[in-house]
Amino acid sequence: MHFEFLVEEESAEAALNILVPKIVGAGITFKIHTFQGKPDLLKNLPARLKGYRLWLPDDWRIIVLIDKDQRECMELKMELERVAREARLVTRSAAQGDDRFQVLNRLAIEELEAWFFGDVEAIATAY
Repeated sequence: MHFEFLVEEESAEAALNILVPKIVGAGITFKIHTFQGKPDLLKNLPARLKGYRLWLPDDWRIIVLIDKDQRECMELKMELERVAREARLVTRSAAQGDDRFQVLNRLAIEELEAWFFGDVEAIATAY
């Protein structure tokens, strides 16, 4: 099994480089692709997913991790689901419990930095 992470910033990459090896089992590989912020990730996601569709092995999963920021959760999740569907890839949500999905879309509800600092109110005040 291999995971391809698509993340919006370097801080997410740094966190995943620490967390993923602690979570996944032996024999699982991963690669993290960092974009220059949420707008860059959302702009490039359709082409990136269409490119994956052309050669994606059965045992690979694409994980899109994006901060919610000020967007409405369901609206952002539906946008990610739509982009994957238009690329003709199956998301975990669309697979409805079937393990044969290709894309896992996940929203970080609080800022990633809040995970490290632990004070969500302070982060919200600062931004």
